[in-house]
Amino acid sequence: MIQNPTFLFISGGEIAFILFIAIMVFGADKLPEIARGLGKGMRTLRDATNDIKHEITKTAEKNGIDTSITKDVKKELDKVKDDLEDFTGSVRRKL
Repeated sequence: MIQNPTFLFISGGEIAFILFIAIMVFGADKLPEIARGLGKGMRTLRDATNDIKHEITKTAEKNGIDTSITKDVKKELDKVKDDLEDFTGSVRRKL
């Protein structure tokens, strides 16, 4: 089975077309500035998200709320994921 890599359900040809249109609209000299601005914006968003997660966790621990359930769920999900990978690995080898 051949799988085509996609990013946000966009194929490689569509990404190339979007880049071509971006170059046509903004010009090649402006693209690095735009990419830099988008990178900074994404970094700021990720930092804000991490700060919110940290504050929620800190407040939960301060109020005595048990946050270990997420660790247990993650551990169980990892076990299921490993089992699935073991199963699909044997199926792939047979093909």
